[in-house]
Amino acid sequence: MPRENLNDLLAFLAVARERSFTKAAAQLGVSQSALSHTIRALEERLGLRLLTRTTRSVSPTEAGQRLLNTIGPRFEEIETELAALSAFRDKPAGTLRITAGEHSAETILGPALERLLPDYPDIRAEVIIDYGLTDIVAERYDAGVRLGEQVAKDMIAVRIGPDMRMAVVGAPSYFATRKRPKVPQDLMGHDCINIRLPTYGGVYAWEFEKGARELRVRVEGRLVFNNISLRLKAALAGLGVAFLPEDQVEKHIADGRLVRVLADWCPPFPGYHLYYPSRRQSSPAFTVLVEALRYRG
Repeated sequence: MPRENLNDLLAFLAVARERSFTKAAAQLGVSQSALSHTIRALEERLGLRLLTRTTRSVSPTEAGQRLLNTIGPRFEEIETELAALSAFRDKPAGTLRITAGEHSAETILGPALERLLPDYPDIRAEVIIDYGLTDIVAERYDAGVRLGEQVAKDMIAVRIGPDMRMAVVGAPSYFATRKRPKVPQDLMGHDCINIRLPTYGGVYAWEFEKGARELRVRVEGRLVFNNISLRLKAALAGLGVAFLPEDQVEKHIADGRLVRVLADWCPPFPGYHLYYPSRRQSSPAFTVLVEALRYRG
């Protein structure tokens, strides 16, 4: 294939990854019609249908998936090597794409970027909040932030935060007419504020541990959210009992706005880690980020 046709392969990769001509065209900075023409021309030269098109979606054919799996990683290697050339610049540069949960983004990643970016004006960061265990290789992220026990074995993990604890809390107004739970099973008689996480395939079962005993309690309640801030506001409003990171509720417990229960059933567990593929060749910008995040407590 002539060298000028490499652009056609890049166009195919964009469409196959985005599963959308609209998104791929925006990414490449071309019109949808021009992109469609490029893909048709590539298919004609190869004599193969690479994409299946419907009115609502685009997906690779068997041949297209094979081409995607074969050439995709090679172009990524080229992009990584080109990014690594920034080592010859006076300062690290480039865009870093990171996936993280809401809590880690607000308490660890955000503050680290606030310290880092003023000293490195050529570094850009894109942080995507995602509660699922994203495949960072397939989604082309530089790294992800997750709790220690959630990091896959084939990844390099760098500790970026201290051990954590969860806290079961409710407002004084809520407990004014209800008994405070003494053991996790008592929560079955309470109006609990639930969280829905894709990681767990649905509503999260609250996890407790005391000595050698481990319990997972599927609590009931009228409210279900998929983030921390709304659960905290609901608890402060007296709408139920919530299961939240300890650092998010400490000040409210101290000022009497929340009451903590079952503290003896909430031991510490491994905190947040930055993880990335073991085969990744770190760019100077990524190395700077890792060092800025590394936990030294």
